[in-house]
Amino acid sequence: MVTRPRERAEELCFLLEDEGAEVFSLPLLELRPPEDPRPLASAAEHIQRYRWVVFASPSAVDALLDALREAGTSDRLSGVKLAAVGPRTARAVKGYGLDVAAEPEEGTGQALFEMLKDGLQSGDEVLLPAAEEGRRELEDALREAGVLVTRVTAYRSLPAELPLEALELLGASPPDVAVFASPRTAEAFLEAAGRERLGSARVVAIGPTTASALEQLGLPASAIAERPTPESLVDATVRAVRGS
Repeated sequence: MVTRPRERAEELCFLLEDEGAEVFSLPLLELRPPEDPRPLASAAEHIQRYRWVVFASPSAVDALLDALREAGTSDRLSGVKLAAVGPRTARAVKGYGLDVAAEPEEGTGQALFEMLKDGLQSGDEVLLPAAEEGRRELEDALREAGVLVTRVTAYRSLPAELPLEALELLGASPPDVAVFASPRTAEAFLEAAGRERLGSARVVAIGPTTASALEQLGLPASAIAERPTPESLVDATVRAVRGS
């Protein structure tokens, strides 16, 4: 479960380095399986009962597909519509040879709900595999529309222990720009390193959800990526550096 996030971080680092940036990548979270794997396994065994499966992250895609393979029910997914929040998650679904029936341009749960709501009926069953500590706006919106949502923990994201050398480096030389790809990473950074280690860094957010979380944490974003992709994050970082 940790492979895809690391691959995305590496891609972003390479793109930033191509722009002439000196990049310091700091892994802040470790992805772990759920403490109780039974709800995910049960959902995989009865996958055909759901009208939609809604994925909010690539890691959720990996977790459910692993559970389907273990349950021997992967073929039953063909009768279920799949939705994805954001292009990275959609790419993860397509990487398994599956079709994405709904993918909003704006990579937020609310945007996906707006795309789905007209085609949903009260009583429809939707499976939402998600991070244990994942945000609830999509789930809440679906429930308010009368949809029967089964939310199962697909994985947990736990704070990683930061090396002392990394903390010392940040203290001695704070970054000019700090790029955050999720609310959870921002929270983990502040818990592990503290606000002071950012100095006067400009802050970049991967999207509006992360930007809102940063605002609440007292770190207003200088720039927000137009789409949740490494390329858009690079563009936002350039804007932040230029002050535009």
